[in-house]
Amino acid sequence: MTSSPSTEQLPPKTHPRAFEPITLIVTVVLSVLGAVIGVHLITTLGISANTSVIGAVIAMLLGRITFFGFAKFRSKHRQNLIQSAVSAATFAAANGLLAPIAIPWAMGKPELVWPMLLGASLGVLVDVFVLFKAFGSKFLPASAAWPPGVAAAETILAGKEGGRRALILVGGGVIGVIGSLFALPMSAAGVALIGNIWALLMFAVGLLISQYAPVLFQINLGALYIPHGVMIGAGVVALLQVMWIIFGARTKQQQAQEARHTEAIKLDETLDYTISRKGLGRALGLGYVAFVVGALVIALVGGVASDLSIPALIGFVLFAGFAAIVHELIVGLAAMHAGWFPAFAVTLIFLILGLFLQMPQVPLLVLVAYCSATGPAFADMGYDYKAGWILRREGRPWKAYELQGRREQLKASLVAIVIAIGIVAISWQGLFADGKIPPSSKVFADTLAVGISDPNVALTMALWAIPGALIQLIGGSKRQMGVLLATGLLVATANAGWLVLAALLFRVIWLKYRGAKGEQEIALIGAGVIAADSLMSVGKVIKF
Repeated sequence: MTSSPSTEQLPPKTHPRAFEPITLIVTVVLSVLGAVIGVHLITTLGISANTSVIGAVIAMLLGRITFFGFAKFRSKHRQNLIQSAVSAATFAAANGLLAPIAIPWAMGKPELVWPMLLGASLGVLVDVFVLFKAFGSKFLPASAAWPPGVAAAETILAGKEGGRRALILVGGGVIGVIGSLFALPMSAAGVALIGNIWALLMFAVGLLISQYAPVLFQINLGALYIPHGVMIGAGVVALLQVMWIIFGARTKQQQAQEARHTEAIKLDETLDYTISRKGLGRALGLGYVAFVVGALVIALVGGVASDLSIPALIGFVLFAGFAAIVHELIVGLAAMHAGWFPAFAVTLIFLILGLFLQMPQVPLLVLVAYCSATGPAFADMGYDYKAGWILRREGRPWKAYELQGRREQLKASLVAIVIAIGIVAISWQGLFADGKIPPSSKVFADTLAVGISDPNVALTMALWAIPGALIQLIGGSKRQMGVLLATGLLVATANAGWLVLAALLFRVIWLKYRGAKGEQEIALIGAGVIAADSLMSVGKVIKF
């Protein structure tokens, strides 16, 4: 859920600029911090936490300083720029850059690390471009859940406005801290209080099945590649649903939905789409072309082209571009609805497909590393744009102010990504030499080296793709039930399913008794839980 727009205090007509000297300096400094945190977490814990809340809190503290122009950071919009940059630096450095380039190192091919760093950098930048051009469309609406974005925005608003909003947020934070102290995945409960109920119900089902299938039925779902089959089926249908949104004819049901949407816009113009169908189509089309160009650059620079004939090279770059954009979209959809994104698992699917297609090892290695670089920055920027949308809803004229603010967020994020590339470029050799390899990179390398010996795996995945496709089709493009079921099966985080179910039950009961007031209250509680869990995750850095 999101905050309602208010007209009590209108923001300035011009959005704060990302390249203002004081804002740019703080952005650079905190982006270095975010990138270092991301690199450290991915090589020690195997994950990278959402640091946007940390960026927001630091910006709030800077706003308390009255000299050197730091008082400007009392602006919630400048705080939004800083939190966007910090989180972009973290995810770009960890998931988008370091993890992909560690795969060739783990495979014993260090000569491919530099070409892959170039390719991963291109992949992250294309990610950012596509999201900027697609966010606010019917496919990726600003009004969708994007739970960590809600958490960041509500944290900023609570710090600015105080009062009852702050108390509820702090209450949610206390719950998040207590749960985190018991090693519970509290972010799962937090997103269940904000995201789409049907999508998260399927997410919970997937989590519980993955947790108890080995205990109750002695079945290792991952070893049988059942979750991968479900994701393939759901992913194919999700891709077709995207194409239908862009190119499809309007059914009576869709026309009725559009009519309801038009009526809603009359009451609240901030619910309007800022990207048209044609704009979305152009964004995805240009994104695919850019991914193909990136794949070609890696193939030429990394020497992959020498292992392939001209027709094979053309097929490779076209398939790599397709895999990259499909990976990006599936990761983005999961992030939008659940706040979690299965980047590792979806990349593993394309690795398995590559093995079945009998792709040569080096081209397949490049494909997997390139794929894994796309998606995380896409999802993370979706969170940041969601936070910015919430903070800018009171701006008038709204659409112009929203688009201007989104452009400034893009600029701040690009600065952060460039810094992340620099941090990874100067640190990867020392990290890898010390054996600090992200766990996901080791899994990819091991799978590439061993391959798949069981010929029944393809049949299993094909069979389980059927229910994945059916569930995705039944749920429709707004709920993404198939993708979220597969995400739960693939993530397999212990006890997260119970937390999601408990939070969903609490949410239903709370809304029943609190009515309209409960909508914002439940979002604040969820935001507090997510914020606290993120802070606790980053706090683990101190232990290492």
